[in-house]
Amino acid sequence: MSDRKRSTALALASALAGSAVLFTAPAAHAAVVDVAYDCKTPIGDKSAVSPIDIKSVKEGDGYKLTMSFQKGVSSSPIELGTGAMSPSAVIVVGGAEKVSVPVSGPSNPEAVPPDTPIKITDLSGTYTPKKSGKVTFTAGVLTIKAMGTTTTCTPGNNPGPSLELDVTAPGGGGGGGGGTQPGADTTGDTLPQTGPTDSALALGTLGGTVLLAGAAGVLWLTRRGQRARS
Repeated sequence: MSDRKRSTALALASALAGSAVLFTAPAAHAAVVDVAYDCKTPIGDKSAVSPIDIKSVKEGDGYKLTMSFQKGVSSSPIELGTGAMSPSAVIVVGGAEKVSVPVSGPSNPEAVPPDTPIKITDLSGTYTPKKSGKVTFTAGVLTIKAMGTTTTCTPGNNPGPSLELDVTAPGGGGGGGGGTQPGADTTGDTLPQTGPTDSALALGTLGGTVLLAGAAGVLWLTRRGQRARS
């Protein structure tokens, strides 16, 4: 391969590499957050702290949220048999839009001895954004139903978000800086024009086009030079 052809190939490879870097999806920020719950139980007020983890997976137009408790937050004076306790909660969404997402999970898979912290199963639900942009997910009220009673646990320490994510609404709904969930499909015919993040992606497309055009220009000039010498 001649030096001229090698230089042209390197220019084209650099253009493609630059375009790929610009298309790197923004990463989510997650943290395990200690939530201090104040619980109203049938036998009086109780309190407990549990680290809360919230994860997200893109599913269709929405995001499946999973809320995990690393410690129990309440107990029962009597044994709870298998399947006697049903948990549910609310995840509070802030940022580009402010909504509440209900999440629920299976009943206790094993019996819970008396006066033992109740292990909450993982709770899940689906969040479908109506606005594109950066949103946060924070643990909200937890509800435990068992043997005809209801225990309500409210975060009392104003916990911070367990997850921060750039989301894209179906149809590219406006509202603040847009973005894409890591792993989301970005192969559509058009890029959403919803804010700074999407503008950066659009700029990446433009930049890739300019770089590719520059490589094509090198090829054209090379061929033109060869014809001039012939």
